[in-house]
Amino acid sequence: MAADKAYSSKANRAYLRRRRITAVIPEKTDQQANRKNKGSAGGRPVSFDPTLYKRRNTVERCFQKIKTWRGLGTRYDKSPHSYEAGLRLRAAVMWLRTLTSTT
Repeated sequence: MAADKAYSSKANRAYLRRRRITAVIPEKTDQQANRKNKGSAGGRPVSFDPTLYKRRNTVERCFQKIKTWRGLGTRYDKSPHSYEAGLRLRAAVMWLRTLTSTT
């Protein structure tokens, strides 16, 4: 699971570990400082793969493109069927734009 620093709490990491999910979450600087201040009792530094974390950006940008449609971003469509139809329509438009030339 790739997440930003807001989800780097000890509880979140423990939850993911219990479920055997690899966490790709950078550690906050204050958490690093607290761990270092505790010395050997602070534990090991968290594992972090910057390459995998960079891939998270691609997914985030895709969600932002989907949310640019107001009906999807604000969830005006309360019915799951109409929301899914809007989502599929937005995905089709995004795909069609990749096929056309921008020059």
